[in-house]
Amino acid sequence: MGYKEDFITFMVRSGVLTFGDFTTKSGRKTPYFINTGNYKTGAQAARLGDYYAACVQENAPDGIDCLFGPAYKGIPLAVTAAASLARNYDRDLPYCFNRKEAKDHGEGGSLVGYQVKDGDRVAIIEDVVTAGTAVRETLAFFDALGKQVKVTHLFVSADRMERGTGEESTLDELRREYGIAVHPIVTIRDIQSFLLNREIDGEVVVDDRRSAQIDAYLAQYGGKTLA
Repeated sequence: MGYKEDFITFMVRSGVLTFGDFTTKSGRKTPYFINTGNYKTGAQAARLGDYYAACVQENAPDGIDCLFGPAYKGIPLAVTAAASLARNYDRDLPYCFNRKEAKDHGEGGSLVGYQVKDGDRVAIIEDVVTAGTAVRETLAFFDALGKQVKVTHLFVSADRMERGTGEESTLDELRREYGIAVHPIVTIRDIQSFLLNREIDGEVVVDDRRSAQIDAYLAQYGGKTLA
């Protein structure tokens, strides 16, 4: 089993990937939900970092100078991904993250960890991108720092493949608008294909009926790939 399939199983067992009847923040009725806030143990954090590191190493074996985790959910993701890259691939990348409010005492500033410098190539480590707000805020954050850095990559745990502000998916919008290489560990189609009628700990979480609901949801809300 490859790391992508193993990651899907890991999400199900961690209670992060669930199936049922849910309503997203945007009001869409969805048959699946991904809640990365359900990761809560040290063992889960270590394994999660391994999956991100595998995705980084596969898609960007070079060309990255630091990992950035947007506050708040991106902070532990960037840290555990950096640790896994060092442990598993002998690749010691620095990491950093932003404060929500700039610190006005001590060393001050709004950037914690590695202090980026002009010319650095930055990879954002995020959980699940819905509207792309955190990514756009990150780009504005670096602009406000006055540093000439280039955000070259975005790594996310899962691509829901839903429309953004237009007809494209949110991740396709980010690729086109900012020239960022976007790499999900898995997509909803990967999840659907792997889990269809497969037992996880004795339970089938995606049967034919649930798969048809995913198809219908993406037919209604899925992003279109534009040439």
